This record gives sequence, C-alpha cells and structure tokens, in this order.
Amino acid sequence: MIILEHWETFNFDGAMRGMRNPMNSWHKGDTSGQSLGLGQNDLDLLLRLTKAGTDHRKTLRQMLVGVDITAPLYWWKEFDTYKVGTVANSCSTMHKLTAKPFELADFSTDGMSEDGAAKVELQTIVLNELRELWLENKQKNNWRDMVCLLPCSYNQKRTVTLNYEVLLNMYFARRRHKLQEWRDFCEAVMELPYFKEIAEAAGK
Repeated sequence: MIILEHWETFNFDGAMRGMRNPMNSWHKGDTSGQSLGLGQNDLDLLLRLTKAGTDHRKTLRQMLVGVDITAPLYWWKEFDTYKVGTVANSCSTMHKLTAKPFELADFSTDGMSEDGAAKVELQTIVLNELRELWLENKQKNNWRDMVCLLPCSYNQKRTVTLNYEVLLNMYFARRRHKLQEWRDFCEAVMELPYFKEIAEAAGK
C-alpha cells in the first residue's frame, strides 16, 4: 500500500532562468508569468538539455517537488537509497509510536496470503500488549521490544521534498519493480507537469 497526497511543484521559474545562464539567453525565456506552466521556448530547451545527458540537465535538480507519502517500512528502506537531492520529515517512531493502539489498518497487508495477513494481525496483538505494559510502567525495555518487533509492513507517513532529476532516476530504476508500491509511485510521478515529456527525452 502507498498513499501519495498533496503533490506540489515549485521553483520552475527559477529553474528556467538558471537554465539560460550559461548562454546568456534570458531574452529567449518565456516562462515567467505563464499561468499554465513552462513557456514553449523554455520547454524546448529543457527537453534538448535533458536528451543531452546528466551533465547538461542540471535544471532538473532545481525543479522541486513536495509530496506526503504513507508507505510501509519495507518500501521506505528502498526509498532511502536515494540520499542525494531528497529531504524527508517523518512521523516519529520515537515519540508517537504508542500514541494510539495498533490496528491492522496501520500495516500494509494487501497482496499478502491469508496466513501472512493473519501473522501481521497476531503481531498487532503482541504489540498492543507491549504498548499496555509500556503505558503502565514506562520501562524502557518494553518500548524497545515494540520497536524491535515492529513489522516492516508498518506504515509510516513522511513529507518529502525532492527534484525532477531524483524522480527521473527513481522512475527508470523502479517502474517495473516487483513491489506494487513502486509501480504505483512511478505511475503517479508520470502525472507531474512535463514529467512524461522529460522521461521521453531522457530516453532510457
């Protein structure tokens, strides 16, 4: 399971101005004030630079994206390999893990066998027993037990900021991934402004 909410794109104007700095071609820029996004001149240049390769498409690193992602820990483990050009602020396991009882909806069980989902439900019962012990006595070992036994199917929400270059790398690396969460993520990324055209220009 993955939930993607509150997509935002920003700094497109700044990225387009910067893109024209190397050749002092600001007079050809036509994005500023465009209510529907990039001007055609800027889009044409952006796609040419994208096609020319990573050394020439630095502009993509200045085209920023924000999104709220709720996904299981096993997905976040793979997402965290993308350390350059990303920032994430997550819900806190340290401070808020015991804020409410655990329930099956807190975990990603879609696609699991019945036995697998049943095991997650059993783990939920165990986690709630440990939670009650922690709330009663505040013994650190009970809290530690919860953290260590937390299944990787546990869903965590993070607000993430990244850029089009990182998203392009993610898309080409993960679009056919075994995890449905990655395929869903890549499909959503394709809906971002101009991303489809950029991916086609990159041509991997």
